[in-house]
Amino acid sequence: MPDALAVIPARWASTRFPGKVLAPLGGRPLFLWVADAARASGAFRSVIVATDDDRVAEVAREAGLPAVLTSPGLPSGTDRVAAVARERDEAIVLGLQADEPFVEPGDLAALVETLAGAEDVALATLARPIGSLEEYLDPDVVKVVLDEGGRALLFSRAPIPWPREDGGIAFPPRSLPDPPPLAHVGIYAWRREALLSFAGLAPSRLERTEKLEQLRALEAGWAIRVLPAHGEPLGVDTPRDLARAEAHLAARREDDPGATTERTIDR
Repeated sequence: MPDALAVIPARWASTRFPGKVLAPLGGRPLFLWVADAARASGAFRSVIVATDDDRVAEVAREAGLPAVLTSPGLPSGTDRVAAVARERDEAIVLGLQADEPFVEPGDLAALVETLAGAEDVALATLARPIGSLEEYLDPDVVKVVLDEGGRALLFSRAPIPWPREDGGIAFPPRSLPDPPPLAHVGIYAWRREALLSFAGLAPSRLERTEKLEQLRALEAGWAIRVLPAHGEPLGVDTPRDLARAEAHLAARREDDPGATTERTIDR
């Protein structure tokens, strides 16, 4: 097993959806779906929940997950992940957002393998193709543009790259750019030293403007490797997103009536 740790930052006081980490999806708290994926990947020595709330910690422990209470004053999930990593010695630390219930275990393993196999990579994340104009124009969908080597050039809430059509600029665009633009999936694999260094940096100019912490790494000159996300990543930021996730889960069960509620996990 790789020398890797998965930390699930599960903050109760979400701005847009307080208590969402315990919101039920398919009858189970949202963050447990994420924990299942981490454990099913076989890529981690430990999977730990980092939370600011005793209610979340209790549910985690009842499910057999170690839970660490972190300060409610920490500004981001990455700071919560770093707080746990400071007390651990795993060389690779994956920050796995509690609101990505359909993340593929294989994608988590691929992130760990990328860092384990390339010493010059300090940080890696995931992206998926955007499939509609509505999603492309949605500021809640973070876009990423890559170079030919799979490294991030820019993240933005704006629709990037912007297509220039017929010698002019159309707004809104009539179609998606070709090749399809990419949506960032907010899961990060770090070398432990890079994570602790990042947490010590002040928020950058673009980060403050877009409210995207990954821009801090880019502005500091760091390379971010971006891998393709498989399966059907679907982040849950609002009650509306949770309803979409519930509908998606129901449709998936209709397609596969024999599917179980939980992933198969060797506990």
